[in-house]
Amino acid sequence: MEYEAVIGLEVHAQLLTKSKIFCTCSTEFGAEPNSETCPVCLGMPGVLPVLNREVVECTIKTALAVHGSIAPDSRFARKNYFYPDLPKGYQISQYEEPLCNGGYIEISVNGQTKRIGITRIHMEEDAGKLIHGENLGDANSSYVDLNRTGVPLMEIVSEPDINAPEEAKEYLVKLKAILEYLEVCDGNMEKGSLRCDANVSIRPKGQKELGTKAELKNMNSFKNVQKALEYEIERQIDVLEDGGKIIQETRLWDVDKEVTVSMRGKEEAHDYRYFPDPDLVRITIDDEWIARVRKKLPELPEEKKERFINEYRLPEYDAEVLTASKALADYYEKCVTLYSNPKVVSNWVMGDVLRELNAANIDIKDCPLSPEDLAGMLKLIDKGVISGKIAKTVFEEMYKTGKPAEKIVGEKGLVQISDEGELEKIIDEIIAANEKEVEQYKQGKEKLFGFFVGEAMKATKGKANPQLVNKLLKEKLTS
Repeated sequence: MEYEAVIGLEVHAQLLTKSKIFCTCSTEFGAEPNSETCPVCLGMPGVLPVLNREVVECTIKTALAVHGSIAPDSRFARKNYFYPDLPKGYQISQYEEPLCNGGYIEISVNGQTKRIGITRIHMEEDAGKLIHGENLGDANSSYVDLNRTGVPLMEIVSEPDINAPEEAKEYLVKLKAILEYLEVCDGNMEKGSLRCDANVSIRPKGQKELGTKAELKNMNSFKNVQKALEYEIERQIDVLEDGGKIIQETRLWDVDKEVTVSMRGKEEAHDYRYFPDPDLVRITIDDEWIARVRKKLPELPEEKKERFINEYRLPEYDAEVLTASKALADYYEKCVTLYSNPKVVSNWVMGDVLRELNAANIDIKDCPLSPEDLAGMLKLIDKGVISGKIAKTVFEEMYKTGKPAEKIVGEKGLVQISDEGELEKIIDEIIAANEKEVEQYKQGKEKLFGFFVGEAMKATKGKANPQLVNKLLKEKLTS
């Protein structure tokens, strides 16, 4: 039997506010454990939460960016469950009346465009973090750090419109880019500021009724989301084909073994005993507030991509890659303001710059090569100081040392040979040493021209001006 997967994603995005959602404690990452806490986020008796207005603005901004509908009236609820890192014994979230309903993100997979619907976007507080003793040399204990308790989250829930792991990955890439462009979340999955849970089920192809779903957790990269979904889909198919039954449960992704493992039975909404939070007033959002936020919206990834195509005359593929992150788009545009050939800049950024960053597994924000340095090197090529081939060597040295191109060229003696007399002498020697090849070339074996160019480059250690070498060789070989 042929099966199809049905996937829905729940994305938690930590918001880039300076203070927590219901108190004034700092949201700074990496502080001493339990140093960024107060009676409110520790859930002490008698304290009252006060909503951070910036959290609401960030959520409105996100809702507008994904074409969502903003509720004029919404409220918070208490989600009751016990866990050691949840000091109140409940989490303040939104349930029946979220701030945003609807919306969509368009993705492109294998040349096909698909619209993934968004069910809702709501605000909530984060829980703390458990640190198990084996990481601290104390295998018999676990510790809790409550600095993260009360850090503001947006939960973005997709419709079950995703049918393949590649679609899920592309959806997350698009969503992350939107959040980064809006500057509401830094998108760092390794630090936990962007987290994804996936609900996945399978059904016979053509069947409308949904299968029993499993929820996948503990996926800290787009790559792991795709791998976990691929594994879980195959696992569920194997269970059904062996005559078994899928049970609704929460499963963890084991990164090392690359398998999903059962964690617990999945709770239903009634198990959390949701009810309206009596300590928080309802949230009223009028058209004027929405209009103010809309005016502050930045250029979003799709808009920037279209502008790159139209303004810089870039192919769609180049524009897609360069606008995938705001930081990369900014880096590229800075280069273009300094060196006015957008396609040449695109080739170097997408090729050499991204290759080095991927090899080192770092972001463009941490690139040791500045736009000024890259543009400076490209100008040296245009002036004829270095050849395109030498530029590759110069680029690698610039990336490693942080030195500007001019300094590297001077120190290593990489200046391009453009003296016609000097090159003519070298070419005469090559022709004299390869009489057989010269005769074959004259008899019509024109592919040998590349052989002579290669010999000239070898003799000059790649420093010869390629255009001048080609010109002189044509003159010499046809005379």
